[in-house]
Amino acid sequence: MTHIDLTPLYRSTIGFDRMANLLDSALRGEQTSNGYPPYNIEVTGENAYGITLAVAGFEEDELNLQVENGVLTVRGKKASNEDDKNRRFLHQGIAYRSFERKFNLADHVEVRGAELKHGLLTIQLVKEVPEAMKPKTIAINGKTSGTAIEHQEAKDKTKAA
Repeated sequence: MTHIDLTPLYRSTIGFDRMANLLDSALRGEQTSNGYPPYNIEVTGENAYGITLAVAGFEEDELNLQVENGVLTVRGKKASNEDDKNRRFLHQGIAYRSFERKFNLADHVEVRGAELKHGLLTIQLVKEVPEAMKPKTIAINGKTSGTAIEHQEAKDKTKAA
């Protein structure tokens, strides 16, 4: 695979370094990931998403979810069990190994909750854009005398009286 140099992007943009880092890591691929545990990412609503991880064999207290700097980290650490040490397997295909899976979250995406049911960990995510960042409709003043500010000041004076 060819290496893409994103240095010119860093030189000509300010404040987009996180996006450039995400792009750079996506192009390199996840070298540390071994595909465990398998997961799904789905759209559950207009601004709602869900991540489902197959974590069969793990209990709630063996799983840890953490969000830091826009990265959701899911960790699983299987508690050691004395009964498992005494068992002899002819074939062991069920993976009870520890894992760490990271997901980069977009701006304004928040984790709303998580549920462990039937060996599937489901994480609910919601994208909430702050009011200040939502699109606003600006009224265009027609051929009227005065400015919009003068009209607003006049309305405010009549309301106060």
